[in-house]
Amino acid sequence: MSKYDDSYLSLPNFFYQVNKPTIFSKSKIFILNKLLLKNVDPFITELDLKKILLENKKKKKCFSQAYSGHQFGHFTNLGDGRAMIIGEHLLKNNQRVDVQLKGCGITKYSRGGDGKATLRSMLKEYIISEAIHYLKIPSSRSLAVFKTGEKINRENLNDGAVLARIMHSHIRVGTFEYATFFGNINYLNSLTNYTVKRLYPNIQSSKNIALSLLETVMNKQIDLVINWMRVGFIHGVMNTDNTSISAETFDYGPCAFINNYNPNACYSSIDYYKRYSFGNQTKVIKWNISRFAETLLPIINKNQKTAIISAQNVIDKFDEIWNKKFYEMMLKKIGVRKVNQKSYKLVDNLLKIMLENKLDYTNTFYNLTYSDIKINTSPKSKFDMWKNDWQKFIEDFCNKKEIKKIMKDNNPIIIPRNQIVEQVIEEAVNGNKTMFNKLNSYLTRPYEYQNDIERFMLPPSKEFENCYKTYCGT
Repeated sequence: MSKYDDSYLSLPNFFYQVNKPTIFSKSKIFILNKLLLKNVDPFITELDLKKILLENKKKKKCFSQAYSGHQFGHFTNLGDGRAMIIGEHLLKNNQRVDVQLKGCGITKYSRGGDGKATLRSMLKEYIISEAIHYLKIPSSRSLAVFKTGEKINRENLNDGAVLARIMHSHIRVGTFEYATFFGNINYLNSLTNYTVKRLYPNIQSSKNIALSLLETVMNKQIDLVINWMRVGFIHGVMNTDNTSISAETFDYGPCAFINNYNPNACYSSIDYYKRYSFGNQTKVIKWNISRFAETLLPIINKNQKTAIISAQNVIDKFDEIWNKKFYEMMLKKIGVRKVNQKSYKLVDNLLKIMLENKLDYTNTFYNLTYSDIKINTSPKSKFDMWKNDWQKFIEDFCNKKEIKKIMKDNNPIIIPRNQIVEQVIEEAVNGNKTMFNKLNSYLTRPYEYQNDIERFMLPPSKEFENCYKTYCGT
């Protein structure tokens, strides 16, 4: 990882604190993502990686980012309380990624916390972030998990760990909230210009860069969240500080995957009112983008009324864009290329039947994908009747090979099932990483049928599903 840069430090120091991560003298690499490491730097060794990441060799400056955020709708000042960026690594194609350590000690923004992380929570982020990436959804990537050799005091004593992750940028809606509400217009301009140059250079020549940035981020976030819906992913903590300007999934915390289709599905132990439930992610991302729009008003136009009208015109496009892209996505899941009101109704009817019959989301689409396309002459259920409607519908528009290709590309065979994730983490922290490694291997090819994959495809028991809760893992 020799090609380092620190372009973020060109911003005013209002946006960060320079510091050093805690040195963990007894640390060991617990999990290493060899495939990712090879892509990042094919010449680096495991020993070099440890020295660079945990011993801070060859690197003088690390920094934690300042930001604010609306957490469950309430505005507060935040910042990286247990994370530090050790630098921006330049890949072979000169693409820039942040290299961040999570759980590496106290920062200016720790707010009374110890800045540490547990092995369990870092292993979960490793599994889910890599799974999301291989599901063809933008995500932070997990490079390695280090066991620190310390015990971390939470509800119980837990093994401590540090996660090394990479991401195109950790700039978030909350960064802009921080600039607007705790800084000044010069800071906001600096942040906007830096963000556009780094992430969206194609809009640098726009007549109104701030407005173009708003529209670009809105469209990319719509694409991101629709992809979550495609695979049944619940982020669980869609605060504005967890909404990235690069439109990557990150800060997984209390995330989960739905089993039975249910828009109200919510597993987070702290989301009492299901603000971030599966079906509510649509409304939440629109709300978050609206908060982003508010931060940009001072530089959209000097006249506040004009700025508000311009920003609102962008936000007003959200519902139409979302609905169009959502149905396009769902129609791909059932192999339909024709987009019209009849095909929309086909999707709506399927989701209604899935909800009424408590059908497993992933396996329903898997079964449709790999079933024979033929009419059932003796349908016994609403689902059988829907399948007949579907089969008549698709035969009007494209051949069977095209149908299957579309469906296979959009319906994963395997996802990180909640109960499997908990099981393999439990085994790993107790010294047996066999199933942990096996699961991660399967998840690198989620759209392919693999040998002995069946046990990883099974939904959980009703007992597990009824009592399962997720936690932020801090």
